Amino acid sequence: MAEVKRTTDPATSTDADAAPEPNCKRSAKTLPDRRSAVRFWAIIAVLVVASAGFTYGLLAWGNPMPPGSRGFWLIAEMRMENVIVMAVVAVCQATATVSFQTVTNNRIITPSIMGFESLYVAVQTTAVYFLGVAGVLALQGTGQFVLQLVLMVGLATLLYGWLLSGRLGNIQIMLLIGIIIGGGLGSISTFMQRLLTPSEFDVLAARLFGNISNADASYLPIAIPLCLAAAGTLWLSSRRLNVISLGRDVATNLGYNHKREILKVLVLVSVLMAVSTALIGPMTFLGFLVATLAYQFSDSFDHRLIFPMAVLTCYVVLTGAYFVMRHVFYAQGVVSIIIELVGGLVFLTVILRKGRL
Repeated sequence: MAEVKRTTDPATSTDADAAPEPNCKRSAKTLPDRRSAVRFWAIIAVLVVASAGFTYGLLAWGNPMPPGSRGFWLIAEMRMENVIVMAVVAVCQATATVSFQTVTNNRIITPSIMGFESLYVAVQTTAVYFLGVAGVLALQGTGQFVLQLVLMVGLATLLYGWLLSGRLGNIQIMLLIGIIIGGGLGSISTFMQRLLTPSEFDVLAARLFGNISNADASYLPIAIPLCLAAAGTLWLSSRRLNVISLGRDVATNLGYNHKREILKVLVLVSVLMAVSTALIGPMTFLGFLVATLAYQFSDSFDHRLIFPMAVLTCYVVLTGAYFVMRHVFYAQGVVSIIIELVGGLVFLTVILRKGRL
């Protein structure tokens, strides 16, 4: 058999046959080039400065006492509780949303799809329905906070363990069942809310809007360690998350137990979402908003870079929104509504641009 040789005529050669340009370099760095690195660190610097500015504004703006005096620091210390709550919520929402989108391989859905907020609404509605306003006010304290955490984390752990350990278990079925459970809890809550008296419904409605003022300072000694432990574990697992984001086949070929890694991440996500929801109430689109902005700002798939960018963005969004609405428009009660409105518009924009979930 005659040997077939490939010949190339210089006169008929195309661009595809041409040798690669010497300047076209491939890189395995987390940031592709120097321009991306400069842009990333510049945005981090801007966010750090904005965080410090809004924090100082929340502590010192409108403080009637002379700066540096004992009265000034007493008022600043009272305001510091809200700033700490915002920091805890920022770490929880940003870290949980980015991790959840990584293991589900989808940047549209958020941990809210698993029914955390529906469970929170059901617990609050059930408490008002059976105990009344006087009973609910009598049960205020760390016991109620811990009970909500246990219920949310327990339900999520049972759901994840049952669905992911089965023979047919996969994450799509788990998400579908989470949506069904959330819808069922929402329907039960709506039914009980229709049977409440106007005064009971008024008390319940104030609890169902995400608001920093819902947080109690006595919750922080429980919330902060849980937040730091879960977020710290996820941050230390950044390299594993980078591999998981490549898909099950690639992660398995690289020696990872894909199902076990996903289960571990989802349990930590449930802890973070339970802490945030039990602390201030449901905020559906906050995590989606900051995660989407963090992906655009960081221009990288490395979670060691995405996590700090997302946390800083979430903190700036929360503190900036509260500072503007409190000191400019004197309407701090609608901050969560504004954030949800902006987050919902960003969500619709992303959906319309992608054309799919």
